[in-house]
Amino acid sequence: MSLEEIEAQLSELDLLSSMFPTEDEFVVTDQVALAELRDYAEKRASSAPSSKIQFTVNVKVEESDKVKQELGLHCSYPLQYPTVPPEILVRSPSLVRSQQAQLNLDLSNYLKSNCSGDVCILSATEWVRDNAFNYLKDTAPLSEPQTDPGSPDNATFTRLWIYSHHIYNKVKRKHILEWSKEMELSGFSMPGKPGIVCVEGRRYLCEEFWNRLRKLTWRRIMIRHREDIPLPGAPCDISKEIQKMRKFPPLEEKAFDVHGARGNHMDLGQLYQFLNEYGCADIFPMYFGIEGR
Repeated sequence: MSLEEIEAQLSELDLLSSMFPTEDEFVVTDQVALAELRDYAEKRASSAPSSKIQFTVNVKVEESDKVKQELGLHCSYPLQYPTVPPEILVRSPSLVRSQQAQLNLDLSNYLKSNCSGDVCILSATEWVRDNAFNYLKDTAPLSEPQTDPGSPDNATFTRLWIYSHHIYNKVKRKHILEWSKEMELSGFSMPGKPGIVCVEGRRYLCEEFWNRLRKLTWRRIMIRHREDIPLPGAPCDISKEIQKMRKFPPLEEKAFDVHGARGNHMDLGQLYQFLNEYGCADIFPMYFGIEGR
């Protein structure tokens, strides 16, 4: 890893930061690696960094009257970048697996042909913008499912307890908040490590939320526990019954005494107290295999 390569990486990151100014557009996912790279470049550290810089660039693409679609470019710099091409994986819940695989294969071939010793993340984002709809064209946009008001799915109250290895990504956190609002789901989200999401509301909407969420890229995500409760009364009374069953207010993020080297671990004791306040203490051992206190 030469000083010239380090300076090229830092220069490109600064350029990306200016062109994509919000965290919804551009975020460095390992700030420690970035700090080590800057320290070495400015001679505050004697040893070269051993960790690769990793970051995400989110781009929106649109074509004529079609709706906008968002794609995430999950990028990392090999230590010798830009002498060698960057590692980029494009992900989007709007892409099925075969479309995503083909897009990433074609992007990889583009990088091999066009990234010859020069920084090229911006070129990659432009290529994705220009070509994304070739892969998205057969994908139906996500929409709220239409169900019969008198169907069993519509007359059932559901609460999903979702567990993830971690929830750091700000785009995922934004999706969780926006989708729950769109579907009138109550509950809470605890970002960090581990990541926990609870949603409650009409069954078909909880399942639509889960369907969207699991299509994002996760190291590990699962439903730890679910509750399905049939609702009494005629269809016209369902909304009132749903409100009676809710334990939580409209979904919001919760933080419990954040700590840890990266400031991403929550105090599980405080989480237990929070669950206990809402009459859900029995969920704690389902998540962690131990009794709370």
